[in-house]
Amino acid sequence: MYLALGATDMRKSINGLSLLVEEQFELDLFTGNLFAFCNRRRDMVKILYWDTNGFCIWLKRLEQDQFRWPQSEQEVMEISPTALNWLLHGLDVRQAHRRLSYGSVA
Repeated sequence: MYLALGATDMRKSINGLSLLVEEQFELDLFTGNLFAFCNRRRDMVKILYWDTNGFCIWLKRLEQDQFRWPQSEQEVMEISPTALNWLLHGLDVRQAHRRLSYGSVA
């Protein structure tokens, strides 16, 4: 899973986002990876992916609050599925961590 860091023009749809992935990020669209993009106000995320025989695009728009979208000098960042889930639920992926599992002490 990849995040396009910084702001992306959300007027872009499948064709425009596909060009960003292939030409600017130099990544393969047809791997089944998810490619996530956020707008300047950080209240909207689009996720682009290839599903067997066509492209899919998923959109989430927040009515209140903002996504904690990472900023960096890089253009793209690879993240885990868990980190993407945290991000979509409003957590900052740089500060979130996995839930600890506790067992019995004997």
